[in-house]
Amino acid sequence: MNNWFLGGDASTVPFDITTLLLALLLSFVAGQLLAWVYMFTHSGLSYSRSFVNSLLLLPLLVTLVMMIMANNLVTAFGLMAVFAIVRFRNVLRDTLDTIYVLASIVVGMASGTQKFTTATIGCLVVVLILLYLHFTAFGTRHRYDLIVNLHWSRPLGDLPSLQRLLERHSRKTVCASQRSNEGYEGTDLSYRLLLRNQQRVDDLLGELRSLTGVSRVTSLKAEDESEL
Repeated sequence: MNNWFLGGDASTVPFDITTLLLALLLSFVAGQLLAWVYMFTHSGLSYSRSFVNSLLLLPLLVTLVMMIMANNLVTAFGLMAVFAIVRFRNVLRDTLDTIYVLASIVVGMASGTQKFTTATIGCLVVVLILLYLHFTAFGTRHRYDLIVNLHWSRPLGDLPSLQRLLERHSRKTVCASQRSNEGYEGTDLSYRLLLRNQQRVDDLLGELRSLTGVSRVTSLKAEDESEL
């Protein structure tokens, strides 16, 4: 059984299980670094956790593809043809769905070209990483706990007093919008807060309502950033 597993690749190219594992590990680390950088630098309105997961898994699957092909043009054209057929008949709206389809094709290609060891190890590694992404919720970005909307009737020069109150309750305070309308005095403000203690939301709202110049205070729990 051990000899079948270690020597299971029927290929003219010498197989080294250490090289395979090292290549998969390196591609996983590289994909994770790329995903972390994307999460840290993304500033647009549309953020997708599944796209972050895809960034992590793609280098791993490409590594498997290259090791399966091993300079074999017939295998390369066969892989392209199979993926083109699947892509033509299915409209995949989620990038992670595409990763699952690609992983199935790669493992099937490895088995079909009699690279049984590569197919086994590659499938196990991909499954373990997918479970890791699921249970750790990797790619979820949570930057704020609470959204606070209020009306400020005092001059804008007095806003530091409001800012100091918010900073006492939050580790991070960002003014997301500031709007003044003609016809009535004051300014509508919206803040994004990363709270120091999520159990003291009522205390924060109570202090806001008692602050001179503040009215129409409303709050909304901020959800994890994700693309619907």
